[in-house]
Amino acid sequence: MALSGSILLVLIFFAFSINPLEARGPFDRFSRNPPQRTAAGGICASSVRIHGYKCEEHDVVTQDGYILNMQRIPAGRAGAGDMTKRQPVLIQHGILVDGMSWLLNPADQNLPLILADQGFDVWMGNTRGTRFSRRHKYLSPHQPAFWNWSWDELVSFDLPAMFDHIHGLTGQKIHYLGHSLGTLIGFASFSEKGLVDKLRSAAMLSPIAYLSHMTTALGDIAARSFLAEATAIIGLAEFNPKSGVVGDFIKVICHEAGIDCYDLIAVITGKNCCLNASTIDLFLANEPQSTSTKNMIHLSQTVRDKVLRKYNYGTSDYNMKHYGQPFPPAYNISAIPHDLPLFFSYGGLDCLADVTDVKFLIDQFKFHDVDKIEVQFVREYAHADFIMGVTAKDVVYNQVATFFKRHA
Repeated sequence: MALSGSILLVLIFFAFSINPLEARGPFDRFSRNPPQRTAAGGICASSVRIHGYKCEEHDVVTQDGYILNMQRIPAGRAGAGDMTKRQPVLIQHGILVDGMSWLLNPADQNLPLILADQGFDVWMGNTRGTRFSRRHKYLSPHQPAFWNWSWDELVSFDLPAMFDHIHGLTGQKIHYLGHSLGTLIGFASFSEKGLVDKLRSAAMLSPIAYLSHMTTALGDIAARSFLAEATAIIGLAEFNPKSGVVGDFIKVICHEAGIDCYDLIAVITGKNCCLNASTIDLFLANEPQSTSTKNMIHLSQTVRDKVLRKYNYGTSDYNMKHYGQPFPPAYNISAIPHDLPLFFSYGGLDCLADVTDVKFLIDQFKFHDVDKIEVQFVREYAHADFIMGVTAKDVVYNQVATFFKRHA
């Protein structure tokens, strides 16, 4: 507790004394020699069509006015085949990344392209705030109001807009695949049953919902030292890890806690077994992405409070104003329909989706239909192996494709 309090004070003091024009984040060491491929021209052009696949860019407008970018890979490289039989799959990324994170390896190792070759109509979502979803009907990303949201709004607005768009174009129910935060917003949304009528099955990789046993040193200390709250105090509505202020906040945490943050991916996600060095360079050229400071506060609340519930506005009066009750409502994961086909895959070395937390999560489905739930444990995998691991095709992705086909 003393460490958390001292870090918070250092962060606030540091924030007010920093010169933004001189600030450099922990990602600065990569900026001088970036890998060749970035998504400056769009994800389809940079990362899908170059491999010989058709790809479409779609824009979707949420009910609260955000314009989200999506990619569609309607067919495999070999050809379209019968498009009416290709079932749609929505692939949803995690925190601080976008859809590009699925496309960093060679084509035969990338999940969206593998599923397209396996006969699926593949869609990739990009949540609000990421580089191709920084648009709104009347707000600018330079306005604090643009960033006034947490993952509650991803549940209430982003996912429904994506589902409605896909379902409207295909007329079919959707297979859902999430990683990390993509699993959290899936669980929360499906528990409120707003999308289950359009949902065929769900595959959850590195699933997070409960984070009380998270062992990533940087993430745990950042949550318990109120990093996001400190960012909010100085008026930063956008949480951009590449910016000087937030980047230097992270450096302060690393220094104060005695953590070597040179390899940030390992510090945040755990010791990944199967990442290619060139893939890591490509990842750091394209990620991390911005999110809202409010979203980071909400995630920190989940770590500290050990409960999966809506955003806590800090006082009973503010919560009463938003929810009509003094405490935020909880998401009841056990309310997810018991006949919804579910696939879980988690790793033994994952510091974010810790084994103890995942087991507690899976225990919430103890009354689920036994023939509708599958669980895979990959002992040597950490968090990033599920999206960038060179062995993920054989270890995880082929199992996901088989699961989707079984529940066609």
